[in-house]
Amino acid sequence: MYSLLSDLSIVEVSSFVASPTAGLYCAQMGAEVVRVDQIGGGLDYDRYMQTAEGRSLSWENLNRAKKSVALDLRSAEGRELCVELARKTGQLITNLPEKSFLSHAAVSEGRTDMISVRIMGWHDGRQAMDFTVNAASGYPLMTGPAEWDPATAPPVNQILPAWDFITGAYCAFVMMAALHHRAATGEGSEVRVPLGDVALGTVANSGAMAEMLYRGADRERLGNAIWGALGRDFASRDAKRFMVAVLTAKQWTAMVEALDIAEPVAALEAETGVSFARSDRNRFEHREALFAIVQDAAGREDYAVLAERLAAAGATFERYRTMHEAVTDPVLVDDNPLFGSSPANPSGFAYPAARSLANLPGRAAGDPAPAPYLGEHSEEVLAERLGLSSGAIADLIDRGVVAPSDRGPR
Repeated sequence: MYSLLSDLSIVEVSSFVASPTAGLYCAQMGAEVVRVDQIGGGLDYDRYMQTAEGRSLSWENLNRAKKSVALDLRSAEGRELCVELARKTGQLITNLPEKSFLSHAAVSEGRTDMISVRIMGWHDGRQAMDFTVNAASGYPLMTGPAEWDPATAPPVNQILPAWDFITGAYCAFVMMAALHHRAATGEGSEVRVPLGDVALGTVANSGAMAEMLYRGADRERLGNAIWGALGRDFASRDAKRFMVAVLTAKQWTAMVEALDIAEPVAALEAETGVSFARSDRNRFEHREALFAIVQDAAGREDYAVLAERLAAAGATFERYRTMHEAVTDPVLVDDNPLFGSSPANPSGFAYPAARSLANLPGRAAGDPAPAPYLGEHSEEVLAERLGLSSGAIADLIDRGVVAPSDRGPR
């Protein structure tokens, strides 16, 4: 955590991935993020996988460094408390529908400088989630082995909910943009970010939309090859698979040197009449012949030897790992300043946790902060933000409108 946003408070009313990610990134930069949930937990509170104690590891990591308030959001009184909390704070992140009790009109009543950032499904109000948006984007039908028949091949879904994480990051950005605008003008902002627009906008920004329209057809499947450049997975003599990427002349020279393939490459250049050193296009269009040369060289040596040569030459490569191998790799995790110990997790399970993904040289990142127990800060926040007395809060708890911490066995 850094303290760049230590003077900022945000109320977050959200579930699943995109909206909690936006709050998480703000919290990692020092903002006070107060997550408000239904008593007993919202839709994502018990997301798989859970520990033996019944604590969701997904929820725990998406809500680090936040405060937690538990209200009965099904009751009019609980909803009124939530609206008032958002209004008093002045900044809201949510994925609740606009036509809900937490509409911008409701939270901005009497407060013209209110900022609300709302994650939606599609721009026209239809529901969506990462996996359905991805189906619409076209990417799953460009993924898979090159030899698959386009007429019968199935789609290949990505495992990572990438659109959710991109949307969360974009929402953290637009919150900062709205704050900047308010500082300059005094005006609040209502910002709506449709998940589907993030996906299709990314298709457009990447150039893929223009490409499809220009070619008048879909891009072919390439397996693990990199589109428009030279790169693919290769196997060493001891059956270790690794990825090599060549997008620059420097990367090309390093690969050729490390694998000692200058001679067969020169022969291919003489045969084809093209040069590969400075042309992504030439390397891509002749990729199959180049792949064969690279694989022939890779298959003659064990991976340890290849890795040493590739690293010494300055090539861009990495060995394939299982995710369990990755998270137990001392270079990727143990020796990486991104991670720190977080033993105070609600799950009771101690493991490395991520600090801010950005590194600010000269500033101490601090240890990763734990996630809260559900309702851990209910009394503190209601007292500080809404000025409620201890007696009033106790009455709300007794009547089931507010819940304190759910610390303990679930």
